[in-house]
Amino acid sequence: MRNKLKIVREKKDMTQKELVEKSGVSRTVISQLENGTRSVVTSETMLKISKALEEPLEDIFLP
Repeated sequence: MRNKLKIVREKKDMTQKELVEKSGVSRTVISQLENGTRSVVTSETMLKISKALEEPLEDIFLP
């Protein structure tokens, strides 16, 4: 199943660069999460991304 991070980010009209700046999470991590090459992510990272996107964590990271 494809990670929903990219879908949510694009729905918000946000670039990866903007998400990096707003969340403080590295572009490498965000890119890997979006393309499915990283499946392990810390709760801290998930919370930062969730807060930056102003979306519930479940809507981004849970099926």
